[in-house]
Amino acid sequence: MDDLLKKLLILRTQGVGPARYAALIAEYGNDDAVLDFLHPDNVFIDCIKQEMDMAYNMGIEYICDNDSRYPKNLLNIKNHPIIICARGNIDTLSKKSVAIVGTRHSTASGMEFVSELAQSFAEHEYAIVSGMAMGTDASAHRGALKANGNTQTIAVLAGGVDYIWPLENESLYYEILERGVVISEMPVGFQPKATNFVQRNRWVAGLSEFLILSEADMKSGSMTTARFAIEYGKRVFAVPGHPKDPRSAGPNYLIKNNQATLCMSITDFFDDESKKNKKNHTPRNEILDALGMIPVSESVLANIVKKSISEIKADLVILELQGLIRKQDGGYVLN
Repeated sequence: MDDLLKKLLILRTQGVGPARYAALIAEYGNDDAVLDFLHPDNVFIDCIKQEMDMAYNMGIEYICDNDSRYPKNLLNIKNHPIIICARGNIDTLSKKSVAIVGTRHSTASGMEFVSELAQSFAEHEYAIVSGMAMGTDASAHRGALKANGNTQTIAVLAGGVDYIWPLENESLYYEILERGVVISEMPVGFQPKATNFVQRNRWVAGLSEFLILSEADMKSGSMTTARFAIEYGKRVFAVPGHPKDPRSAGPNYLIKNNQATLCMSITDFFDDESKKNKKNHTPRNEILDALGMIPVSESVLANIVKKSISEIKADLVILELQGLIRKQDGGYVLN
């Protein structure tokens, strides 16, 4: 029986996670002795072998924590996964990395900001770590993929590394496989439960050298990820937002309580970016910039962007058809 199979037999036993595995090794001395104690039957052994065969056929690799390819940042976290599954470009795991996280219900301007930030980090040789959820996570991954190169982003999944969730991100999943890597500590084929997402958030925080929190309400999973990063002693940056927008409550709270550093642009991280932005700047949509969660009337928008009411109405119709804004209480807000 090879070493990988031994470890998987222990780790796939009900009730055994990283902490329990470490306790069993401390008590019994090695994997063989632990297996003698657990005494897995042939049916269970066959199931684990089937999982390994599935992984092999899909190009999925198992990386143990004593493997040189195992992410160094994650290795330093207490009770880190003993084995992770990885699919895609394994070299991505050796790059310096930054986690970018936020709500699934992000605004258009929030997603644009995150995408641009992620692209700039990728161009500075950082891998972008996120959880492949809708909204902020997807924008972070897609922004990274706009940069040249094949080691741009790391998606950490709550289910098996082959289990695509949400299904809306199926195309993104395969793009990441081509130019990044997807990882998970869960068995191949595993469908996640709610508790698995909390553990996923731990590893997103653990993999990164620092973390950037975009839009997130106080009870969101992204705030949990930020708190894990703080617990691990990692620096956290937060993107501020309107005080009446619940999606800004999380980052605003962290900034106010000195738990996060204010993040306004890529220039907070790289001095040379200001010159680059002057050359490559593309005009932003002034209407989207003027909107948030508080309804703004057509007349106020016209005054802000210095256009006539008729011009504003035409622009609003287009943005509404694109699903970027919606009417609310006599004005317009971001979707």
